[in-house]
Formats: sequence, structure tokens, C-alpha cells
Amino acid sequence: MKLVKTEEAVGHVLCHDMTQIIPGVSKDARFRKGHIVTQEDIPVLLSMGKKNLYVWEKRPGILHEDEAAEILFEICHGANTCKKAPPKEGKIELLAACDGLLKINREKLLAVNSLTEMMIATRAGDFAVKKGDLLAATRIIPLVIDEEKMAAARAAAGPEPIVSVIPFGRKKVGIVTTGSEVFSGRIQDAFGPAIRKKLARYDVEVLGQSILDDQADAIAAEINAYLEKGADMILCTGGMSVDPDDTTPTAIQKSGAEIISYGAPVLPGAMFLLAYQDDIPIMGLPGCVMYAKQTVFDLVLPRVMAGEKLTRADLAQYGEGGLCLNCPECTFPNCGFGK
Repeated sequence: MKLVKTEEAVGHVLCHDMTQIIPGVSKDARFRKGHIVTQEDIPVLLSMGKKNLYVWEKRPGILHEDEAAEILFEICHGANTCKKAPPKEGKIELLAACDGLLKINREKLLAVNSLTEMMIATRAGDFAVKKGDLLAATRIIPLVIDEEKMAAARAAAGPEPIVSVIPFGRKKVGIVTTGSEVFSGRIQDAFGPAIRKKLARYDVEVLGQSILDDQADAIAAEINAYLEKGADMILCTGGMSVDPDDTTPTAIQKSGAEIISYGAPVLPGAMFLLAYQDDIPIMGLPGCVMYAKQTVFDLVLPRVMAGEKLTRADLAQYGEGGLCLNCPECTFPNCGFGK
């Protein structure tokens, strides 16, 4: 590209979009890339504060911002899970092509953004997204960029996408509710309705809800009974504290499951338990799930629904952002909880 005075630009081709801002009315491209400047355009351009213009002058080894943004899109998007909006002012937005769990390769994202002259901004990963949701945006900072710089971006990203969406699967769920107070009928179960409301956001078949006394052997047997019925996930509610009568953690272990973690650095939800039996997740849900708007369960559930097998390290990483501020008006997931 080359720089010319606006008054001398008639007949030249603009190499980038030119945005016109009319306060309180609009902010949009007044002239698009590729527009051939006419004499009538000169007063408009001058009124936009454009005394000089960059016009396109193609040279080997130099890429226009839109060409380079296409490369950023290529290294970002997961095949069949992301789609793009048309380039605009050197920016391309990535949209979800399906419902699922957003995954961000944070190491590769940092590597590309560290190259300078280009950027990729994403929303937080490991959260549920809907088809059509905005996932990320890429942009080239200068109007043109060296082809070698974009080759470096490809090398930094490697063959795997930086942004992808894992579609949610269908799961059969068994609910095991414990507690003598509920089993005896002294109080009404509040866990079941709360859990079913959260599960309703996904493709889930609830096989049933069993209400049991605080007897570890009986609870363990019921967990295995649901597994025999084909459950893909077991949710155990109640009995998750350290009181002598709270036997659910012991029961989960007696069922033959491997406990990954008893406790999570999340509030509400510190007494959360995660275990697996033959890759089937078994969760012990703390009492806060009954009444708190968002808990550790809301952070873990979408990942389990996408088929992820979580580790102790995955749960430990929730420490930063794991404190819910109990805002008067909840905006989750558009807040810092779990990020």
C-alpha cells in the first residue's frame, strides 16, 4: 500500500474499511475495502478527518489485513464446530456451529498473541455455548503484515485448533438422595427439583430418584443398581459433610468407584465429591446445590455432558475464580465465577 493525499486519491482503491462515527447515530464503515475513490467522496473523507489515505499497492511477501485475518481464522477454528462471520476491518469473528462445551487451547492462544501485530480474543473456555454464540474474534493490528509473520503464527498454533466446541451427548442419569430426615418424611426433598431444573438444559433422561436412609451399604447398592440400568452419570445428594451420620462419601467408595477428589476450591460447593466407576462419573453434591443460584455443579456439569473425564488438577484450577460473589442480580456465566 502507499500513502496519498486525500485530494489526490481519485481513482485509487482503498485497502481497508473506513469507519465513520456519527455520535448517537451510527458507527460503521462508510467506505469498504476495494472501493474506488470518486471526486464526490473527497468532502466526505475530509469530514471524517482523513487528510491522507492508504491505497492498495500489492507487493510480494505482504498480506492485506483481511488475507491475514483469514489465516488466523484457519488456525483458530475447530472443523464443523465453528463458523465465521465475513471479514470486516481486518477482523473475523468465530461463531459456534453447534451447542456444546467451548474449549480453548490456552497455551497456543498465548503463543500466537505473543507474536505481536495480530490478536485472538476469546470468551472463557470450559463453559456451555449455544449454536450461533460468539466465541472469538481475530484481528490484524496493522493494515498489512509480512507473510513470514503469519507463517510463524501457523507454526505456533500447530495442527490442532485453538478454539473448538465439543457437542453435548445424551446421558442417562440416576439420582440417589440420602438423609434420614428426607427418608422418614420429616422434611420434603428439595434436591430433586433443583437438580432436574439444571439437567433440563441438556439432553438427559432421568432414570429415577431413590431416597435412602444414611446407610452406606444401601447407598452403594443403589448406585450400582443404577449403573446396571445403564446410567451414564450418578448424582448423590445429601450426606456430604463430615458429620458422623453423613455416609455418602463412604458409600460412593464402597460402590467400587475411584474417588478423584473430595473437596473443591469453589464456594458455594467446597464439599463436592467426584468419583468414577468404569469411566462413569459419580458426583456427591453438597447442600448448596439446593438453594444457591450457581455452585460447583454448574461448572462441572457441562464438562461432564461433553464427555470430559475430569482430574483432580482440573478441579484444583477452579481456585482462581471459584468464589461466587452472590450478586443481587446473577449474570452467570457472564461474570468471573469459575473463570
